Amino acid sequence: MEEMEEELKCPVCGSFYREPIILPCSHNLCQACARNILVQTPESESPQSRRASGSGVSDYDYLDLDKMSLYSEADSGYGSYGGFASAPTTPCQKSPNGVRVFPPAMPPPPTHLSPALAPVPRNSCITCPQCHRSLILDDRGLRGFPKNRVLEGVIDRYQQSKAAALKCQLCEKAPKEATVMCEQCDVFYCDPCRLRCHPPRGPLAKHRLVPPAQGRVSRRLSPRKVSTCTDHELENHSMYCVQCKMPVCYQCLEEGKHSSHEVKALGAMWKLHKSQLSQALNGLSDRAKEAKEFLVQLRSMVQQIQENSVEFEACLVAQCDALIDALNRRKAQLLARVNKEHEHKLKVVRDQISHCTVKLRQTTGLMEYCLEVIKENDPSGFLQISDALIRRVHLTEDQWGKGTLTPRMTTDFDLSLDNSPLLQSIHQLDFVQVKASSPVPATPILQLEECCTHNNSATLSWKQPPLSTVAAEGYILELDDGSGGQFREVYVGKETMCTVDGLHFNSTYNARVKAFNKTGVSPYSKTLVLQTSEVAWFAFDPGSAHSDIIFSNDNLTVTCSSYDDRVVLGKTGFSKGVHYWELTIDRYDNHPDPAFGVARIDVMKDVMLGKDDKAWAMYVDNNRSWFMHNNSHTNRTEGGITKGATIGVLLDLNRKTLTFFINNEQQGPIAFENVEGLFFPAVSLNRNVQVTLHTGLPVPDFYSSRASIA
Repeated sequence: MEEMEEELKCPVCGSFYREPIILPCSHNLCQACARNILVQTPESESPQSRRASGSGVSDYDYLDLDKMSLYSEADSGYGSYGGFASAPTTPCQKSPNGVRVFPPAMPPPPTHLSPALAPVPRNSCITCPQCHRSLILDDRGLRGFPKNRVLEGVIDRYQQSKAAALKCQLCEKAPKEATVMCEQCDVFYCDPCRLRCHPPRGPLAKHRLVPPAQGRVSRRLSPRKVSTCTDHELENHSMYCVQCKMPVCYQCLEEGKHSSHEVKALGAMWKLHKSQLSQALNGLSDRAKEAKEFLVQLRSMVQQIQENSVEFEACLVAQCDALIDALNRRKAQLLARVNKEHEHKLKVVRDQISHCTVKLRQTTGLMEYCLEVIKENDPSGFLQISDALIRRVHLTEDQWGKGTLTPRMTTDFDLSLDNSPLLQSIHQLDFVQVKASSPVPATPILQLEECCTHNNSATLSWKQPPLSTVAAEGYILELDDGSGGQFREVYVGKETMCTVDGLHFNSTYNARVKAFNKTGVSPYSKTLVLQTSEVAWFAFDPGSAHSDIIFSNDNLTVTCSSYDDRVVLGKTGFSKGVHYWELTIDRYDNHPDPAFGVARIDVMKDVMLGKDDKAWAMYVDNNRSWFMHNNSHTNRTEGGITKGATIGVLLDLNRKTLTFFINNEQQGPIAFENVEGLFFPAVSLNRNVQVTLHTGLPVPDFYSSRASIA
C-alpha cells in the first residue's frame, strides 16, 4: 500500500489530494492548488477582446480554439504562453515533489468567499504541472472541471487503513478508542460517550450499534454521492457518451453538445471498463512477476562477477610472478585493466538493478492504485478516470516489453593472457581477447504476443534466446512484398522492436529477423505471417494540413478559419485494393464549394482541391457538382449538398477508378479512370463548411455486385 501513496499526492502541494479535479489531460489537481497556479493572460490578446475589436471573426470560431492546448508536448517549461505575444515569461518553480509549477502572474484579489468558490480572474489560464499542457478557463472557471470522487474515495480508504485504531468522535480532549459505531448516526463512540450521548432508550433505542471494524466497512460500502453534470449542475449523470468518453445527463442528450452522439447505459459501460482495466492489470501483473525474477538474476550476476574477478586476478598474478622482475613492471598495468573491466561490469549491472527497481516500484504502485479504483462503487466517478488508467496500464506494460528484462552485461571476463613469448618479448605483453573469434549470435526469437498489425502497419518484436552467451550487435528485419514475392530489408539496427508503415491493405505478409555481430550473421528466425486490415481506419492529418484548418473530435471533424479554400489530407495512403469512406456535412450555408477526393502527399494546400495535377476531386454546391483535375472541369451533374448530406468516395485501385456518391446515390459517371500510385484521402473547404470523416466502412453492396458481374 505504501507504494501506491505516490499516486495519491498532488504534484503541486505534495500532500494527499483535497477536493481533486480532473484536467482535460487526465491529470489531477487539488482545487485549491489549481487556483494557486492560475495565470491571467493579457486582455488585449484574449479571444473576447478580439471579438470586441470587430475583427470580423464569428463566435463559433472560438468554441474549439478556447479549449486548445497552448503548449506542445515538448514544452520547455517556461511561461511564454503560445498564442499570446505579450504573455509573461516567468520561469517555472518546483513543487515539493519535484514537478514544475507555473506561478500566478499576480496575487489573487481579496475576497470574502472561500478559495473554492471565489471567482477566477478573466482570461485565466491553467497549466498542468505534470504534462505542461495549458488551456484558458471559460466563464465557469474551475467549476467546469469534474471532481474525481473515485480518487477521494481511494485516499479516504488508504488513510483509514493506516490508522492504528478507530477513535471516539465525541471525546472532548484526548479521544479514546471507539468501542461501537451507530449505523444510523454514523458516529463512533467510546463506552462513556455512548452512555452519555446515545442512551439505549427513547428514540435512539432502535438504532443499530455495531463493532467499529464492521462500521468502518459499512461506511466504505455505503453509496457515495451521485456525480452531477458539470454543464447542468442540478442533473445527475445517467448515460455515457461513447464519442466523447464521458458521463452525461439527460439534458446533455436533449439540448447539449451530445445530442447527436452515440450513448450507452452508465451501468453497462461501468462494468465494461472495469473488465477492461482488470484484463489490462493481468498483463501488467505478469510483467511485474518477470521483473522480480529478473532482479534475482541480476543480483546473482553480481556475485558471479565478484567470484570471476577474484579467480581471474589470482591467475593473472601467478603468471606475472613467474616472469620475475621484468614482468612485474607490466603486471600493474594489466591489473589496472582488469579492475577497470570489473568496475565497468559492476556499474552496468548495478545501474540496471537500480533502473529496474524504480520501474517495478512504479508499476506496483500503479497496480495497487488501479485495484483500489476497481473497488469503487461510483460508476460515474470511475468512468471519469478509467480510460486514462487503462492507457497508463497498457503504456506501462509496453515499456516492460522493450528489452528491459534482458541483462546488458555478461558475467564473463573476455580476457586471456598469453605467456608463451620469450623473455625479451615481455614488454610487448598484452591481453588477448578470448572470444575474438567468437561464433555468430544465436537465432532471434519473435515474441508473438507483442507482434500485431493495425490498418496497413505491422509491429514486430523479438529477443535473443534466454541462454544465449554471444552478444548481437544488431538485427535485420525482412518482409516480403505481400504477394509471396522476395524478401527485402525493412530495418537494420540495435532495437528489438520495429513498426513498418505503408503496407498494402487486405494483404498477407511474411516476416523474419536475424542477428549479426563482427563475426557474421545468425540464421533466420521462424517466419511470421501477418494479415493487414481489410478496411482502413484513419483520421485527418494535422501534420500535413494547411495551418488554417481547425481540428476537433479526435481529428475526425475539420473546418477552416479562412474564407479561402484550404486542403487537409487523411493520415493513411492507399496504393492497392478497394477503399470507401464517407464525409457528413455538419455545417453549410449554400455558398461555398467544398471539394472531396484523393491527392498526392505534395498537393497544393492553399487552393481548391483539383486545381493542380496532384489531386482528383469532385467539388459541389447546393445545386450541382463537377469533377476537377489539373484545373480542368468536367461532367457537370445536377444534385447538390445541404447540411446533413453524406459524400461517399470509392477508390478502386484494382480497376484504377475513382467514383463519388451523394446520399448513397452515385453522382455522375465514374469520375476518373487509370488512376494508380499512392493516394491520400483529401478535402478542401473554407470557414463556412464543417465536415466529419467516417472510415472503416465496407464497399457498398451494389458496387460489389456490379464489380463481380463485370
